[in-house]
Amino acid sequence: MRPVLEIFASDDFALWPVGEHESYGHLVLDGRLTPAEVGTAVMRIAACNDFEPDQEHGPCPTDPVGAFLHGLLTMPDLFAAGGFRVTDTATGTVYVEPGCCNGLETWRDWRKVLEGGCSFGHDPSSAAECVGDTVRLTLDTEAEDGSPVTELPADHVRALVAGAEADLRDFLGLAGTWAEQHLPTHADAVTAALARALDLELTE
Repeated sequence: MRPVLEIFASDDFALWPVGEHESYGHLVLDGRLTPAEVGTAVMRIAACNDFEPDQEHGPCPTDPVGAFLHGLLTMPDLFAAGGFRVTDTATGTVYVEPGCCNGLETWRDWRKVLEGGCSFGHDPSSAAECVGDTVRLTLDTEAEDGSPVTELPADHVRALVAGAEADLRDFLGLAGTWAEQHLPTHADAVTAALARALDLELTE
């Protein structure tokens, strides 16, 4: 189980260094990313929230970096396209893939799985259902020709969720250091916004 961010190609982006990625791919967020990959992740999360805020959030800055970050730094509810992806490392089979209308900011929904069940967006319509002490994972509940399904002990799923949360926290620490180097005038605000977008608490 790994936290992944949906990525678009960034050929024309020049506000800070980013990596090369194809559109509609996924970038795993953890503490092992390169600086360029962190830059890509920050760019993508900022782009997810690049909406015109209400007047109460103040006028949009005129400088390119401030303007691009304005939504991320001022919107009350932030979105990060992606989620927790579950893959069988032995076979490469994906059992849960983040779908549309789903984001990393809702990763705590995995805890609801252990209380009954939860879905993770659509296209595909991945879902997890708790049956007794077992969690059943289905890649696409709406697939007409069947879908990969696996079952895991609930305790194992708890451990997987804890590991994925740790990956997110490691990424946030890495991103904070990256922001100090690449966005020094916005570093604290960007780090705090990323924490909100990932539903994490900042630590000292």
